[in-house]
Amino acid sequence: MSMAPAPRALFTSPLAAASTGSRWKIRLDASVMLSKGKESLLIPDNAQVISSSVVDRCPHRSEIQSVALAEGEDDCLILGTVDSYGHLIVSRLDIVADDIDRTSYSVPPRDCGVGEGSWAGVCFSPMQQSMVAVARQLCKTIDIYDQDIHVRSLRTLWYPSSFSFVQYSPHVNESSSLLATAEGSQLSIWDLRMNNNGGCVHRITGSVGDIIYSTCSSPSGLIASGGTDRAVTIYDPRRWSALSRWVGCSKFEITGLAFSSVDESFIYVQGVDYEITCGHWKQSERAFSFRGDSNWLGFSKCANNDVIAGWCESGSIFIADARQL
Repeated sequence: MSMAPAPRALFTSPLAAASTGSRWKIRLDASVMLSKGKESLLIPDNAQVISSSVVDRCPHRSEIQSVALAEGEDDCLILGTVDSYGHLIVSRLDIVADDIDRTSYSVPPRDCGVGEGSWAGVCFSPMQQSMVAVARQLCKTIDIYDQDIHVRSLRTLWYPSSFSFVQYSPHVNESSSLLATAEGSQLSIWDLRMNNNGGCVHRITGSVGDIIYSTCSSPSGLIASGGTDRAVTIYDPRRWSALSRWVGCSKFEITGLAFSSVDESFIYVQGVDYEITCGHWKQSERAFSFRGDSNWLGFSKCANNDVIAGWCESGSIFIADARQL
């Protein structure tokens, strides 16, 4: 799942999964007062679904594994979807209209989809909208594209489970060329400008037996990782060292991470269960949390504000606007 900016408070609405994408417009009332339970647990209210539609711009033949949204020009969103065989479809969607005939392109997998399907991921470069990366788990590859033109392939040592372009502030670096990848118990850093060692410039190895399931980057370039050790580790790529480690921030394995857009000293943590937690990673303190009605299937945060959502096994979506808290 992925989100476009709009929500106002904490609500829930149904959703179904298939080999096509769905689009939902939900009425969110900012005047609704949220109630809290024990340990700062937020209690959601129901939301009204204004409209829903199937996005015909991504007709995949197999199950969609990942969805990514990026802000485009002329009030458009850039939608990227990838299926279990690595087939990438990128299209432009109008924020207001249900569906319009915008520029769209499709990129087949490098091996023509031969073999067994597996998890695949997609992410856009925050600095260059035309650049998109596609990861395939069983193939141990990350392919970089400039629109539909293949730029290069990165070969991982282990099966990739999460990856993200490393963001930088304009005063640090004008273009983002680093890619952080979680593969097994290692966090690998790749520089798209380098050819030595296949482009891999650094590897950070975790504890033996611990698997990293999620990684993300802050606007200033900090990198966070988490997994089976139920801890969030923050790295500084300028020194390749750990700045902080928040131990026990989740009751179960961590499968989703996102830095706060308001204050990057806060981070959102999704566990494999039904809880999402926001906390101060420097002080290892929890700020608030909320729960779904079943285990999470997906988790996402808006790129430019602190609106977060989780999709549950029951088919419900829980949305929270942290600015209202």
